[in-house]
Amino acid sequence: MKTAIKKFAIDLRIRVGYGTAFFLLLLSYLLTLYANSELLEQQHLVEHSNKIILHVETLLSYLKDAEAGIRGYVLMDDRRFLDPYEQSKSATDSILGLLQVEMSTDPDQHSNLATIGRLIDKRYEIMASALRDYDKHHNLISDNQRLKNFFGQEIMDHLRSDVRELQTVEKARLKERLTEMSARYRALNTIIITSLVIAMVMALYGFYTYSRENKARRLADQKVFEYQEQLKERITELDKANKELIQMRSIEKFAATGRIARTIAHEVRNPLTNINLAVDQLKIEWNGELKDNTRLMLDMIDRNSVRINQLITDLLNSTKFTELVYKKVSVNRLLDETLELAADRIRLNNITITKFYSDDICDIAVDTERMKIAFLNIIVNAIEAMEPGKGILQLRTVSKENKCVVTITDNGPGIDEESLSKIFEPYFTNKAKGTGLGLTNTQNIILNHNGHISLESTKGTGTTFMIQLDFA
Repeated sequence: MKTAIKKFAIDLRIRVGYGTAFFLLLLSYLLTLYANSELLEQQHLVEHSNKIILHVETLLSYLKDAEAGIRGYVLMDDRRFLDPYEQSKSATDSILGLLQVEMSTDPDQHSNLATIGRLIDKRYEIMASALRDYDKHHNLISDNQRLKNFFGQEIMDHLRSDVRELQTVEKARLKERLTEMSARYRALNTIIITSLVIAMVMALYGFYTYSRENKARRLADQKVFEYQEQLKERITELDKANKELIQMRSIEKFAATGRIARTIAHEVRNPLTNINLAVDQLKIEWNGELKDNTRLMLDMIDRNSVRINQLITDLLNSTKFTELVYKKVSVNRLLDETLELAADRIRLNNITITKFYSDDICDIAVDTERMKIAFLNIIVNAIEAMEPGKGILQLRTVSKENKCVVTITDNGPGIDEESLSKIFEPYFTNKAKGTGLGLTNTQNIILNHNGHISLESTKGTGTTFMIQLDFA
């Protein structure tokens, strides 16, 4: 529980670190968008003020050009000097139209512009009237013209005063807007830098927490891996010990069976011998006087006595440790020779043989004749279990854990779990004519060679016998 709470707290710190960094970056981005929009608005207002100032100065410039053109015409009596005057009228009208559009939302400045427009129109009327009087009096300046020029100068003074007032207002606005732009720009930079610094700090905090936790996790994973390897080794050791225990139990069981068999042989053969002697004595005493029915019964006793004696002999042979004649031989060749002994049965039942022999497997030291008997018992059982024409017998040899391992597999009906636990017991068989001593004898031979035999079987799939033997 404490580990889970600690892990949750660490994960929470990592999420808080990266989450805060992301939130601050998002906030910085949104503030940047807002500040940029405000800066664009201020920039638009600054451009608006600059345009008004520029256009008003252009108006005065055109008026000055018009006055200069008229003076040049009066002095030089050349109408070419009137070109600036004639062009300035349309230009000033155009500029006044632009200024009206620019100041449409500013009532105070729009009123000043209207006054300037009237003064400009009045100035152009005076200049036009003076020009007509000059042409009418044959290029002489009259007193009336001088009076108009005086009034024109007064208008220009008023016009310059109004223009300066308008420009002063716009310049004040321009200065205020530039100051506000600068303040907004500095505030924006401060916000961005602060957000970035905090975001970097939180990101570093999250990265540090993640790195520390990741290191702890790697160490934990390493420990888990080491524990898994140790567990695998323990499982391997337990499996090996379990196999050894099973083998020891098999040997103990086999030895106990041998002791029981010898006891039974001793206890049965003694009375059996007495029975045989009694039967022989009866035959001697009643020689020639036995009835057919009596002779038949005595012969039956003889036959069954011999059969019982043979069964006891077979039981003793299958459960006793015998002296072996060891010989170095290739296990692959030994299996092939065993298959030759069962060749007739294989051909009769049309069994398919598949071999998977290891080429680099070493030789084994065994009593070849007895080992053939062990292999043959397993092969014959497999052949009899499989359906003729569909049977597949598989033989495989491998080297495993410094042991020679032989597997013999059939695709017969398999063995049920109840029979598996009794398969090596004497006289246990599922065959109609079997004695139940074949696999007992096979186990005896394998155990005599310090080997191990086991089997795996699945009902409806088949059976696999596994024999482990020491290398030579």
